[in-house]
Amino acid sequence: MMTATNDLTIDFAALRSAMVASQLRPNAVNDPRLVTAMAEVPRENFLPAAVGALAYRDTAVPIGGGRSANVPIATGKLLTEAYLRATDKVLLIGAGAGYTAAVLSRLVASVVAVEVDSALAEQARTNLADAANVTVVEGPLPAGAPDHAAYDVLIVDGAVEKLPDALIDQVAIGGRVVTGIVDRGVTRLATGKRSAGGFGLSDFADIDCVVLPGFAAPASFSFSR
Repeated sequence: MMTATNDLTIDFAALRSAMVASQLRPNAVNDPRLVTAMAEVPRENFLPAAVGALAYRDTAVPIGGGRSANVPIATGKLLTEAYLRATDKVLLIGAGAGYTAAVLSRLVASVVAVEVDSALAEQARTNLADAANVTVVEGPLPAGAPDHAAYDVLIVDGAVEKLPDALIDQVAIGGRVVTGIVDRGVTRLATGKRSAGGFGLSDFADIDCVVLPGFAAPASFSFSR
């Protein structure tokens, strides 16, 4: 775990309980299985020791490689809107150091977690060593993990400017998609379902979530004389 040297005088269990009471429940994160998982998984163990004390604050926390972990509310809302079932096979994009995958491991049948940063991917593997139903794949986030497809649920653990067709194609027909979307400088949570006739996203809430690398929308060009 990343935070073996964290200050042992901090009552992290109490901070987790406070997170549930003051951050999750007031924001309609009420699914009993999800709340239990987030109340039990030690988020501090998935953060660098120097910032472990920030684990349960309503702020994005740096995890290395220029990346940050989502605020707890964003994690809770993403997983709430995925309507997770115990039989689900989940593709998680942006594994980071493994926290969201650890929560998911308690809720679904299997998780394939993709991480582009080599150091973070290795940390995730170490942190998730006891989660037998999680596979960490190192590679470009927009590419996903097609070798393990098809998935019942696609969760993008952050915001993107454009969701690539390559990811949507890895979702089974009838599968659900939950992601953050960057919309004119604001991050919003959006959901969709893949059908035989196509795919579309509907946004449902402004929320503060981290922006993932590698998903910039193609630039539009104009020609002037």
